[in-house]
Amino acid sequence: MNEREYLRGLAQRYLEIAHLPVMAQREALWYRHNALQAERPVVVVELETFEGDLLPKPQCESEFGRRVETFLQRAIVNHELIDDDKVVSPVFPVPLEIQLLPFGVAKQRVFAEDEQGRKIGFRDIHIIEDLEEDFDKLQPYAFHFDAAATERYKQYAQDTLGDLMPVCETNRSLDWFCGLSQHIIELMGMEALMYAMIDTPEAVVRLYDFVADQILRVLDWQESQGLLRPNNGNHYAGSGSYGFSRELAPGTPASCGELWGNLNSQETVSISPQMYHDFVFPAYRRVAEKFGLTYYGCCEPVHTIWEDERTLPHLRKVSVSPWCDQHLIGEALRGGRVIYSRKPSPNFIGVGTELDEEAYARHIDETLTCAQGCELEIIHRDIYTLSGRPDKPGRAVQIIRREIDRLWKG
Repeated sequence: MNEREYLRGLAQRYLEIAHLPVMAQREALWYRHNALQAERPVVVVELETFEGDLLPKPQCESEFGRRVETFLQRAIVNHELIDDDKVVSPVFPVPLEIQLLPFGVAKQRVFAEDEQGRKIGFRDIHIIEDLEEDFDKLQPYAFHFDAAATERYKQYAQDTLGDLMPVCETNRSLDWFCGLSQHIIELMGMEALMYAMIDTPEAVVRLYDFVADQILRVLDWQESQGLLRPNNGNHYAGSGSYGFSRELAPGTPASCGELWGNLNSQETVSISPQMYHDFVFPAYRRVAEKFGLTYYGCCEPVHTIWEDERTLPHLRKVSVSPWCDQHLIGEALRGGRVIYSRKPSPNFIGVGTELDEEAYARHIDETLTCAQGCELEIIHRDIYTLSGRPDKPGRAVQIIRREIDRLWKG
């Protein structure tokens, strides 16, 4: 197989999709949505966790070829089989090769494979056993930009596709980097952190401050080195959502204050709102202050900590997970300037061979009722298998749109 010609053929199909009128319509919808002016909710199904059930078997043998192939096939398959509101843009993004090492050491993680050979389950090897005794083991975060590796991939993409579409640099290193609690759990584990909040509360506050300092240090380094790239277009803005916004007007390179920041603390769901306020929120506030717009949340039920989150700097979107009180958060967001970013239960699509369409419609209807008067986006995430039924995500999108047409008043 001629790898270059094969990829160019995929790129031609990709560009056909990118130039469809519906893509311009969806892009305009996203801009209105993020400006709190959309006429209907946007709908997204994040497919990376189940793409093995949808994507054709890779044809490319080279590492770079497979990277290009996967990017193009994701967009093509998503359009043909799911047809949600994701936008296919007529550009090819090359991510900057940036390595970030929290606490200055490589993550030590042991994986378990599922029946498909995917390494989804894991456990971390923790550095800290006793926070107070081991605090001095903590090292400043390490970071490195591999310009040569970036240029090699960029040149491959340019040589392969450059006459068909622009090749542009993007920075994906910060997509999930600013979740402070995740860094801490990887460092010491959930159980040790929970005990430390009782046994050594001052050390926990000190630890969150240390992590916030290091994240801010990484942000300052990227800004000073000209590594930040705009994320106010067809870019990942947090927990499945996209960043289309004219409120942010960054140049290239960008500054932190011109970017979306993505923060969450799903690892601390078991502590009380008061403990979250005392131990966690002050450090998150410091990091959020750095960005122009903020997306907060992932799987945690944010209604329990809303009194803090509503004061988070530059907050524009908040994740409303399956464990969140939809009615309460709808009341809190109605008429305001924070977007209701709903995550339906993944079980309807990801468990069993059949989509229970009536039950699923009721599930979506509950969201549409609770979010009336809010700016709403519906984002499916954490689906890990389709159980041999590749039609389920696309059918779910059709049901969502049908129920929006039937019930949504905005």
